[in-house]
Amino acid sequence: DSINNGADDDGSGTVGVVELAEAFSRSGARPRRSIIFLTVSGEEKGLWGSRYFTEHLPVPLDHVVADLNIDMIGRNWPDTIVAIGKEHSDLGTTLERVNAAHRELGMTVIDDPWPDERFYFRSDHYNFARKGVPVLFFFSGVHQDYHRVTDSPDKINSEKESRILGLIFYLGQEIANSPKRPAWKPESY
Repeated sequence: DSINNGADDDGSGTVGVVELAEAFSRSGARPRRSIIFLTVSGEEKGLWGSRYFTEHLPVPLDHVVADLNIDMIGRNWPDTIVAIGKEHSDLGTTLERVNAAHRELGMTVIDDPWPDERFYFRSDHYNFARKGVPVLFFFSGVHQDYHRVTDSPDKINSEKESRILGLIFYLGQEIANSPKRPAWKPESY
């Protein structure tokens, strides 16, 4: 057919947000800080949804301590996830600490291997960063099915995605239960 199913871009991220919301709602999993689970549209039209949200926040901006963006996490390397933006705030250090504490997930977190593609500026976390909110963007990179009808569910590595979501869950717990807010590195302002 001619329908772009979008299983990885961005069905994988959308399913991830729903799974994380379910995980955080379980007894004993609710953190000290509130968490907003958000999916937006219009990313490829100019980050429309995230721009609207950050301009019409349901809470004061100073209550938003971090943004964890998930986009295309179901393909490519089986044990690696890219965390774009980790060099700009202490969220990178927190992520490394959380990942080291959960070796059972078997995930390797790497820096952006494609800086010339400017992914940092092309996804929804960027509107949060522009408002001064520390961000991390979890991304597995593009592939031959990117924006094609062949981006189908049978190609998603659900086991890998599950481990990435486990890492993001533990990271979210760390951020939301910490008495200290994440902070930008001074040179990244």
